Amino acid sequence: MCLESGPVMPRRPIYLFNTMSRSTEPFVSMSEDRVGVYTCGPTVYNNAHLGNMRTYIFSDTLVRLLRANEFIVNHVMNITDVGHLTSDADEGEDKMELGAAREGRTAWQIAETYENSFIEQCELLNIVSPNTLCRATEHIPQQIRMVEQLEANGFTYRTEDGIYFDTTLVADYGRLARLDKDGLRSVMRVAAAEKRNKTDFALWKFSRADENRQMEWPSPWGVGFPGWHIECSAMSTFYLGDQFDIHTGGIDHIPVHHSNEIAQSENATGCAPFVRYWMHGNFLQMENDERMAKSKGTFATAFSVVERGMDPLAYRFLCMKSHYRNTMKFSWEILESANVAFRRLKQTIADIQIQANSQTGAVSKSDKGHSYEEKISDAFNNDLGTPAALTLLQSALNDEQLHPNAKLQIVETFDHIAGLKLMEAANMLSYAPFSAPSEIQELAELRQDARLRRDWKTADELRSRLSEEGYIVEDTPEGFKLSARDKVQ
Repeated sequence: MCLESGPVMPRRPIYLFNTMSRSTEPFVSMSEDRVGVYTCGPTVYNNAHLGNMRTYIFSDTLVRLLRANEFIVNHVMNITDVGHLTSDADEGEDKMELGAAREGRTAWQIAETYENSFIEQCELLNIVSPNTLCRATEHIPQQIRMVEQLEANGFTYRTEDGIYFDTTLVADYGRLARLDKDGLRSVMRVAAAEKRNKTDFALWKFSRADENRQMEWPSPWGVGFPGWHIECSAMSTFYLGDQFDIHTGGIDHIPVHHSNEIAQSENATGCAPFVRYWMHGNFLQMENDERMAKSKGTFATAFSVVERGMDPLAYRFLCMKSHYRNTMKFSWEILESANVAFRRLKQTIADIQIQANSQTGAVSKSDKGHSYEEKISDAFNNDLGTPAALTLLQSALNDEQLHPNAKLQIVETFDHIAGLKLMEAANMLSYAPFSAPSEIQELAELRQDARLRRDWKTADELRSRLSEEGYIVEDTPEGFKLSARDKVQ
């Protein structure tokens, strides 16, 4: 995945909903033209599901928005490949060890497999690669150093189980989640951990003598592994500094993971606030009103979308139709409808492309076209208002007073942030495919679906069938191009 370039919009006011203040605020970067963004990445013990990917689409849209507004963005995302226990409250097995036991492989193999799988899903959904994708296992020294800082500052205590952060020493602990500290800070004992308070959390866990861990390291406190929360604090500050602009993630991170990040980061570095703007994406809600989760055992991925013969970007399109802070309903029927609507949108743009190609002479941008672009930019700048921006795009495409070239300029402005590859699709669809009979077009689309699934055997067989019927299919970065030739005698 490569960083993308495209048309740059003039910088206009940006407003973002800040979870910390529970309000929409004007965005002001810490540096005039630079923005630091950290995204909580996947725990690579299994495939990321579509609910997870919705959060990464939201974060990607945010980064695209900032770059379109001429900011230089340093986007950092972590890969959790150690330390994340099955419970956010420091209980249960390490998810990586659990994944290794489930599949009969090493934890390192599990991490590599599902990290690669995550990257492949990002490519299918046109999520731009972050500037830095950092693995927890490659930043153990930074995590140990931060625990040492917290220990030196008097915020830790030791139990038989590990080194813990004492949340009672932080007057405003849990402010991000509006936690009821009095109700939560009851003295309790959790197995051998001997946590003093319910909200206390592990910074470094000791390896037990009766277990055979695959991922463990020496430390000043003994052999063990880092707690889940410390990795994000250590890596975000290592790459972005003790304070930075924006931190994104799912809303499930608010009460525990992100609250703990704030407590340990600010009290290790002495700098507050740790993050200026906290932004969170909402859940993907299934038809039975349950959120999609790996713990359920069955979940959908971007690969599932391709296997069902749909364009994976139809899922990104579906996400655009719902605001990132709202719960989004999901079923295969809903996605199939979105896939049809997305195909129609691409065909509409392809038809406009054909009209533009048939007209000669340069066309200056009209005031009305410029007005549409400004309104679309403002919609995006209003806390990633993707539904409003999509509605404005549809209005512009249906506006008979706009020249085709003006409409295409509007599409480019919209898609630089939306990331739906609309112009690429238009160029592909407007090339020639609709001069072919429907059954030939269907064969070409089946072959394209096979290629997306990496089913090379089926793709080759379909190419041969097309050749026998007298058609040549060419693969390009924008998609396939179908053209006729003399039939083979």
